[in-house]
Amino acid sequence: MKKKMMFIFNPHAGKALIKNKLVDILDIFTKKNYEVTVYPTQSGKDAMEITRDLPEGTYDIVVCSGGDGTLDQVVSGMMQRNERLPLGYIPAGSTNDFANSLRIPKNMLRAAEVAVGEDYFLSDIGSFNKDSFVYIAAFGIFTEVSYQTRQEVKNILGHAAYLLEGVKRLNSIRSYVMKIECNGEVIEDEFIFGMVTNSISVGGFKHMTSKNILLDDGLFEAAFIKKPNNPIELQEIIATLLIEELDTKYIYSYKTDKVVITCDEAVPWTLDGEFGGDHKQCIIVNNKQALQIKVDLDKPLLIQQNSEAEE
Repeated sequence: MKKKMMFIFNPHAGKALIKNKLVDILDIFTKKNYEVTVYPTQSGKDAMEITRDLPEGTYDIVVCSGGDGTLDQVVSGMMQRNERLPLGYIPAGSTNDFANSLRIPKNMLRAAEVAVGEDYFLSDIGSFNKDSFVYIAAFGIFTEVSYQTRQEVKNILGHAAYLLEGVKRLNSIRSYVMKIECNGEVIEDEFIFGMVTNSISVGGFKHMTSKNILLDDGLFEAAFIKKPNNPIELQEIIATLLIEELDTKYIYSYKTDKVVITCDEAVPWTLDGEFGGDHKQCIIVNNKQALQIKVDLDKPLLIQQNSEAEE
């Protein structure tokens, strides 16, 4: 008896390479005895809605292809379901942070084979108020870049696009006076950037939050950058980001399963590289091992950032 798959793909992600691979990908699925329903995304939220509204008990798996934003939508839809199906992912974006963390192959045909393989990883998933995110919730400098940078620029520059576009905005950095409640501690300060992550790399950069990261331990890695008092401090913060090391003079960092952030003004947030709305209060919670993500267990997961795990 054939198994049933919903295959959702973003035809415009990355360099739109999936258009040249689609027939081969579908052939891989078919040879694994899947009856495939194919849906090319049409608008901003339809991947989430399609996933959320799949009839219960009808499909065996959902596979999606696109960038981190497409994956975020599908995961968000899955987290709203009673029946959470296994999820396969064929990365096709310009950075693909989460796929890199799980060692999902960059080669699209190999990733398709992994998606219909037997191996899976029980991954933590974040809740952000009423929304979900896969690997990052962030505000402040550089976060607008991910959803304002033109797709053409992302295609050419990859993760460097985020940094280059961000540098152009340094003369107009916004800061926010916030109260952050985390691990029984309350801090109040003025911040230009903050991120709550469950990923080895952020925007293509590694070593941004911690040296030892587990994607299934029920804990986030969180970092908040204080407002610099002068241009010299600002340059030191940028240098810290470029060498991918945290400087505790300017940055609060935590491992935590929950963060509550309050601000008197509405702050724009990004969730997995897409605009996540303006919020005065954010309750961010880690849902431990919430989803089955298809992986290749013969290829070691990047769940620890050390020299042995690097390719």
